[in-house]
Amino acid sequence: MKREPLSWRVRLLLLAAIWGSSFLFIKVGLRDFAPLHVALGRMIFGTTVLLAFLALRREPLPHGRRVWGHLAFAGLFGNTLPFFLFAWGETKVSSVLAGIWNGTTPLLTMVVAFLMLPDERPDRDKVIGLTIGFIGVLLIVGPWQGVGSGALLGNLACLAAAACYGVAFPYLRKYLAGREESPLALAGGQLLCGTIQLAVLTLFFTGAPDLYSLRPVASVVVLGVLGTGIAYVVNYSIIRDAGATAASTVTYLLPIFATIVGMVFLGERLTWNQPAGAAVVLAGVAISQGRLPTSRRREATSIL
Repeated sequence: MKREPLSWRVRLLLLAAIWGSSFLFIKVGLRDFAPLHVALGRMIFGTTVLLAFLALRREPLPHGRRVWGHLAFAGLFGNTLPFFLFAWGETKVSSVLAGIWNGTTPLLTMVVAFLMLPDERPDRDKVIGLTIGFIGVLLIVGPWQGVGSGALLGNLACLAAAACYGVAFPYLRKYLAGREESPLALAGGQLLCGTIQLAVLTLFFTGAPDLYSLRPVASVVVLGVLGTGIAYVVNYSIIRDAGATAASTVTYLLPIFATIVGMVFLGERLTWNQPAGAAVVLAGVAISQGRLPTSRRREATSIL
């Protein structure tokens, strides 16, 4: 008897839980490892899973010098820099706050898309959504509270990580969308490039770890296998079955799961302005994408 695949809505919740929990695993991994170690370990295990999946499907990686140049750039801004910056940022701020910062990615993507893509032009809803969203960013930072230098640097690192995603997604759309290779094969090439980049950076800037405790090691393995490799496969299946617009709604759920797991398993706490700012950011994203009833509906563009 043929088994029916999980509903795409169930897979969407699963994906949000996986990506939202990634910030927890980063925090635990940092107990023994430097940020570059966590980022590299994540990439090694994630790339291995994705390449194994492609091998099972007998699907080759892209070929051609030009496409690999684009994949190297996408790997730098879509994996190498944000994975390191989020890990470094979590040495200064909570995993919950890092997850909330990840929710700003759609706004930052929209700003870069305006500059990079000719068919992406700001209209009334997008301008209003961006304005509201960046008010939410200010709320999250809470400058009136006199943020310490360490926390401020951690917040800026997480914001920079989200900005890197904001560069990567429009770049992928402009230079790699519409190719004959599947999105999963392109993702495999991107992850492979990112792994090589992080390996070189780790070799030059970080020594070998001093400790290899069970929980940090297991966290990095899970972060790579589940939070990168399997998550890419699940996201691909949602896009295939329900479309890119449906898949992009994971943006609204991810900070919720990051908050829940950080507070439950790590005992992290929030100040009132952080969840309030996150809600304002997500409202701005919803308005800019035409998802709220007061906003004109339009075809949304996937950013995840």
